[in-house]
This record gives sequence, structure tokens and C-alpha cells, in this order.
Amino acid sequence: MAFATVWNYCVPLTIITAACFVRSARCQAVQAENVTVLEGGTAQISCRLQNYDGSIVVIQNPRRQTLFFNGTRALKDDRFQMVLFTPRLVRITLTNVSVSDEGGYFCQLYTDSTHHQVATLSVLVPPETPTVEVKQEAVEGGEVELTCVSPRSKPAATLRWIRNGREIPGVVSQQDNGKTFSVSSTIRIPVERKDNGAALSCEAFHPALGGQKRVRHYRLDVYFAPTVRIIPPSGILREGDSLILTCSITGNPLPRSIQWSKINDTLPERAEISGPTFQISRLSQTHNGTYLCQAQNNYGRAADHYTLLVYDNVSLITTVPSTPKTTQPITSHPVTPTLLTPNFTQDVEDPGAVVETHSAVPYAVIGGVLALLVFTVICVLIVTIWCSVRQKGSYLTHEASGLDEHGEVQEAFLNGNDASQGKKEYLL
Repeated sequence: MAFATVWNYCVPLTIITAACFVRSARCQAVQAENVTVLEGGTAQISCRLQNYDGSIVVIQNPRRQTLFFNGTRALKDDRFQMVLFTPRLVRITLTNVSVSDEGGYFCQLYTDSTHHQVATLSVLVPPETPTVEVKQEAVEGGEVELTCVSPRSKPAATLRWIRNGREIPGVVSQQDNGKTFSVSSTIRIPVERKDNGAALSCEAFHPALGGQKRVRHYRLDVYFAPTVRIIPPSGILREGDSLILTCSITGNPLPRSIQWSKINDTLPERAEISGPTFQISRLSQTHNGTYLCQAQNNYGRAADHYTLLVYDNVSLITTVPSTPKTTQPITSHPVTPTLLTPNFTQDVEDPGAVVETHSAVPYAVIGGVLALLVFTVICVLIVTIWCSVRQKGSYLTHEASGLDEHGEVQEAFLNGNDASQGKKEYLL
């Protein structure tokens, strides 16, 4: 048995029987002591005598079978031994005690009449470590029913469930098996995916354990459908590069098979698949398309996709305009605007998709050039108009001067002046 040590409780009893002899003035008495022992241990059954005069002493078991007659073995059961026989004390031992040995042992003193005292043997059966039974498997979103069972104890054991240091109330049932008891405690708790692997324990308490307890630990096993996520490569992929995709999968049970495919097409000949890893060496633009990773177990199916976009090997130079400082008047030669080449970036929200973007057109530079051209045209027009006006004024001045000189000649001629005196040349 599990316990080999003796645990005796000696409780003195009052004198119940006194054997008084008719032929003697002295009165003989016998006392017995009750005993409590663990199953599998050793019990000591003692009969105390008072005023013993050598009369016959008989010890019998609960079935009234004689074990010893004045110190001589009467029943062939080697578990019983006579260890002491004196005028004051008779003691026997019983090894490897079982619950079937429980009951009253008779210490009898035979005189003219038979008188006896009963020593009651009580056997304690401590519980073994309890077991946990699961009525049905735990599935995400449902409930799990757990039963903690202590199949044999005497008296009945006390059971309780513990999770994260807190007791979970259970429904307790008890069954009488004759001299022992079986006890069970059942709990029902809802389960989610996060509860997979959660720790619970069932504790059994019993007087025979001396304040100790028997504990059964249990971890929840929650079944749920898989989840799939493709881990994409970083950066832009160009012709000649290699593509490596990793399919990260969770689930209980974990899916054993993983399926790679290409939507609306077959997988490339160069594709290499090793479990959750998908690889294509020396990419070309013919590999463009959407690739799919799928997995399933008994509780569902899941998939994730990745869109591949392969670019050619032409180097792209991106010119980013500097931040404009304080605006200065435009007095230099016109500036030819710099055309910006397209730049490619990766979509932040979808790591698997590559998105093409273009830099902004430098409208400020173009506007400045147009303003400079308009200003120059206006200046040229102003200078042209000013020169034309000035030339016209000079012409009118010379014309007036010529008319005055011509008048003088005409007057001289009318007055009859000498022609030699007034002969002049006028240039008109």
C-alpha cells in the first residue's frame, strides 16, 4: 500500500466489564483501547488486565473468530502477531491493514461467566492524486466540461478547482462504495482561442493527509481553425532578383499540409516549395501575379495572398526639388525646368503590393519663367514706343525751322532787295 507507517490514536475507555468471581473476593477487570490506522499500516490492539489471576484470555476478530487463546495462535493469519502477554497487558499487532479489517476486536476474560471488552479498529483511506476527465473536446467559442474524480477514500475527500489562484465552484457528487467513497467535482467554463494551454488544478483534501493535499494539474486544449499570413520580402523586386515568401500558420491542431497556388494561372517552373516557404529564383515580369497560401484543419480553412510586381533593370534617378527660400526678383536668364522621373514606393498598408507614384511637377519654376518672359516683352514694347515718340518730335522741330527761313527769302524778294545780298541756300 501507499502508506507503511503506523498512525495510532489511543483513546482510553472507561471500564465497561468487570469479571467478578464467586469463589474469590477479588474482582478481575479488562479494558480495551480504540485504534485508528491508515490503510496499509500496522495496528496495535491492546487489552489491559486488572487483578488478573491466570484465567483464560481470548482475543477475537470482528467476525468472532478466535485469534489467540492465552497467547497461542488460533487463526492461521500471519498478519496477526502476539507481541506481549503479561498479567497486566496483552497486545497483538496487525500488519498491512485493510478496510476489511475494520471493526470491533474482543478482549474476553473467561471465568464462571464470560465477560469481554471491545477495541474498535478504524481504518482511514487517504485519496490518491485525483484524475481529470473531459466529457467533450473544447472548441473555440464553446464550453468545456471538466470532472475531477477521487475514486476511493474514507471518509470522503474534499475536492476543489483552482485557476489563476482562484477557486472555481463545481458541482460535487459522492458515491458510497461500501466502506469507501468516490467523489467528483464538475465545472463548465467557456473557452476561446486565447485559453489554449491555460493551467487549471484539482486539489483533494483529507484528514489522513495531515494538512497536505493531492493535486492534479491540467492544461486546457482548445481546438480552433487556422490563421494564415504571408510574410513578404522588403523593397522593390527587379528582373533577376529572387523571391522568398514565408507562410506563417497557427491553429489547433496545426495544419499538416500547406498549399501554394497562383490565381488564374499555374505556378512558375522555377518555383520551389518547402513546407511554408515559397521561392522563385531569377525573377522576370512573366512571374507577375497573385500568389496564394492556404491551410486547413478539422475546424476550418484560411488563406492569404501576395501580389508580385517585377520591374525591369532600368535605373531610376529621382530629382527632388529643394525647399524654396526667400523669394528673389527674377533678373537672370530664364531657367529651364527639370523634368522629374517617376519614383516607386511600397504601399504601407499592403506590404505585398508595390505601388507606382510620380514626383510633383515644378509649377513654381515654370511660372517664374513665364513671368520673366512677359516682363521682357513689356520692357521691349516700352522702349520701342519711347524711341518712336522722340524721333517724331525731332522731325517736327526741323520742319518748323525750315518754314521761317523760307519766309525771309520771300519777304526780301518782295521788297526788291539785291539778289546778291539775299542769296542763301536753304536745305529743307
